[in-house]
Amino acid sequence: MAQDFAPKPHSGNEAMKCVQFESTGEPGQVLQCVQRDRPSPQHGEVLVRMLASPVNPSDLMFIRGVYGLEPHLPQSPGFEGVGVVEASGGGLRGKLFRGKRVAVLNRAGGNWSEYTVVPAAQVIPLSNRLSVEQAATFFVNPATAWIMTQEVLRVKRGEWLLQTAAGSSLGTMVVRLGNALGFKTLNVVRNEASVANLKAAGATEVVVFDPAKNSTNDLSSAIRGIVGDQHVLHAIDPVGGVTGSVVMRMLGRRGRMLVFGTLSEEPLECSPRTLMTQQASVEGFWLGNFMNDRNLLFKLKLVRRITRLILGGVLSTTVSETFSLDQIGAAVVAAEARTRAGKVLLRIGE
Repeated sequence: MAQDFAPKPHSGNEAMKCVQFESTGEPGQVLQCVQRDRPSPQHGEVLVRMLASPVNPSDLMFIRGVYGLEPHLPQSPGFEGVGVVEASGGGLRGKLFRGKRVAVLNRAGGNWSEYTVVPAAQVIPLSNRLSVEQAATFFVNPATAWIMTQEVLRVKRGEWLLQTAAGSSLGTMVVRLGNALGFKTLNVVRNEASVANLKAAGATEVVVFDPAKNSTNDLSSAIRGIVGDQHVLHAIDPVGGVTGSVVMRMLGRRGRMLVFGTLSEEPLECSPRTLMTQQASVEGFWLGNFMNDRNLLFKLKLVRRITRLILGGVLSTTVSETFSLDQIGAAVVAAEARTRAGKVLLRIGE
């Protein structure tokens, strides 16, 4: 059960700190920490006092204006985080959640702020057994790992799942999830430095492929050499471009690939006949849309399952550095450092 927290008394248009950008661009250049009036919830909304929020790749793409969701300038970023429901604008769910610590899946952005207002449907109570760090990073990676592999693709024990950009935090979670559930992972990474970490996490196979250094035949031959006659039935790709295109061409009969990112910022290229002859499919996945289409009962069951997997270390997140809102410039630079071994977290409140 979620822990009850005493809402902090406040009145009127009190000031609060928030991070915002007035134009899209490089996060380290356009972000600033400013003072703004505290928002008030309308009917069906809740006011959340934010405790922490991670710096995710989706946040940085949103700030750069390449995420696919139009920012309403001036805009506060932050799609994920944890906070305490301070007030409700009316509605049964908002009243039930008042005083609860909740995961905040803010589809419009705005979690990099001391207070944020969201629809009550976008907050879900969390177990008090979760640390602030694990609660703040509860959804984007853990839920995505579970939902893509088990709710959408339904990868079974003994089957192969091929993933690109496997050296990411999400990629490592998928590897650990495969170990826990018994499916095999074929992991594509860009550099040798990621291989040891993935092997230590339990990766079945790791292939190094850099489109700037290797040919597409190198990747397709490596994949074929691993899966053999089984072919690729399940794949997840946040890269696109050359890497994603090779994976798409390697799909076996009725194989499925989920596209959930655009890290290369390049399109997928494939002959229609490849998909026709194999009856394969390529689908887009967006966590916010998936969750928006599910009812509260599904979400609560999902939260219980993911909580168990986080506490068991399967879907837990490593936090490498913590910053305040005032340190936002340093935080976004640290989030994109190649040597970073975990998530960067904004610690906002207590």
